[in-house]
Amino acid sequence: MKEKQKSAKSPAATRKRYEGFTDEERDAMKARVQEQKVAAAKADGESALLAKIAEMREPDRAMGKRLHAIIKASAPSLSPTTWYGMPAYAKDGKVVCHFQSAQKFKTRYATFGFSDAANLDEGALWPVAFALKGLSAAEEARISALVKKAVS
Repeated sequence: MKEKQKSAKSPAATRKRYEGFTDEERDAMKARVQEQKVAAAKADGESALLAKIAEMREPDRAMGKRLHAIIKASAPSLSPTTWYGMPAYAKDGKVVCHFQSAQKFKTRYATFGFSDAANLDEGALWPVAFALKGLSAAEEARISALVKKAVS
């Protein structure tokens, strides 16, 4: 038994020690790890977001699904995620917009809102949340334009 342990240690002891990776190699590996984390987070974030939408009652569920499609088409750079248990969309790890169902806080309307990370500033006063009772073509167009502006 001791002989096997010694022989297992012997080759390792006689090998030349590897000095490590170059700075460029380390930077490339770090970049790849970051890419994988972003890709994994995006996939997991979308799954979590879709699960939250699926938990909603109608008509909020239908609005959540439609908003998801609008936001993905209008700002594909946003990453689906959840924020305080609500479907949300982030840029560089910061939530830009979110959808709150009416049932979340037992209100009479759902809300589509923007955070301070959204680029919607107009003078000294601008809206950051909108009540939603339904989505017609006009509301969809306005939301699409706001989301595009928010990430610009």
